[in-house]
Order: sequence, then structure tokens, then C-alpha cells
Amino acid sequence: MQITIAGKQLDLSDALRTHVSENLDRITRKYFDHALEAAVTFGRARSFFTCDINLHAGRDIVLRAEGEAQDAHTAFDDAAEHIAKRLRRYRRRVNEHARDLANRERPEMARQYILSQEDLATPAPAGSPETGPYATVIAESAMEIDRLSVSDAVMRLDLADHQVLMFRNRASGTLNVIYRRPDGHIGWIEPPAER
Repeated sequence: MQITIAGKQLDLSDALRTHVSENLDRITRKYFDHALEAAVTFGRARSFFTCDINLHAGRDIVLRAEGEAQDAHTAFDDAAEHIAKRLRRYRRRVNEHARDLANRERPEMARQYILSQEDLATPAPAGSPETGPYATVIAESAMEIDRLSVSDAVMRLDLADHQVLMFRNRASGTLNVIYRRPDGHIGWIEPPAER
């Protein structure tokens, strides 16, 4: 596995780099044969250290965790514990629900856009056919809309630490959205069943 270790305005010791490499390797080997890559970033905020881990463990498996502590080693250990917990949950679910990959349908493809927030408040130029606000697309990527159960979608949302996830509900066949609410709970949007 390729591990990138960086510090934001912070010098990292060789002992810390070794600690990160060995522990991250040990955690990923326990759950995956070949994890792809990991990026570990250390920073300093006020009186404590922060550690941010982004782990690409396999196809469609991206995990993210953060840790904070009085020293960099403990901050990494905190973040690594979150990664290990998420990997454990994922592995347990995969083992409990043996997937029949031969009968699995190909996921649908969709486009994901990131719009410039400043442009949303700016009115369209005079003489433009558009009326109302417009936005500049600053990023565009392809994404898969997988056919998942609601519990599997929540697991994917937690693993990737995303705020929102669109999926096709395995039970109803409709497009659904789950999202992380400001109060920490998960919201679920499902269109009404067709009559």
C-alpha cells in the first residue's frame, strides 16, 4: 500500500512516520489483502494536534477519519481507531451477507457537479437568455448509482464520511437519497410508491 504522510506547517519525525506506516499497514492487512493507498495529514490547531486519514481500501471503498490529541502520535492513534472500527463493521457486514456477484446488476452512471458558490448569488449578465441566478461548474466527475438496501447505503455513507448519497433502493427500485442531518442523525428521502 502506498502511504503519503504530510504535515501542514509541521515537521514530522522519522519515529512518527514509522509509527503511522506500521500501524496503518497492520490495520489494513487485517481486513484487506491489498489496500490501494492512504494519505495521512497532520496539523496543529490551537493547543492540540490533528490527524486526517483518507484511505482508499479497494474499489468503491473510501474511508476517512479524523483524530485530535495533545500529541501527534495519539492523534494518529485516535484516527486509526476510527478507521479500524469502520473496516471491522464493513467486513462483518460483507461476511454476514454473502453477495452473489454473478447476479448483481451493473450500477447506473450519473454525473456529479460542483458549482461555484459565488456565482449563485450573481445575476445573469444583461442580454443573457438566462433569467435568475447562474453558476460556473468548477468540477465534474462520473459516479455510480448503486442498487443498495437502505442499511447498505447508510454503511457506505459512514465509511466514506460523506454528507449525502444517492442510490437505487434494492427493495422498491426507486432512486433514494440519504443524508447526514445537522443533529447527527441520518435522513432518508424516498419517493412515494407508484400506483
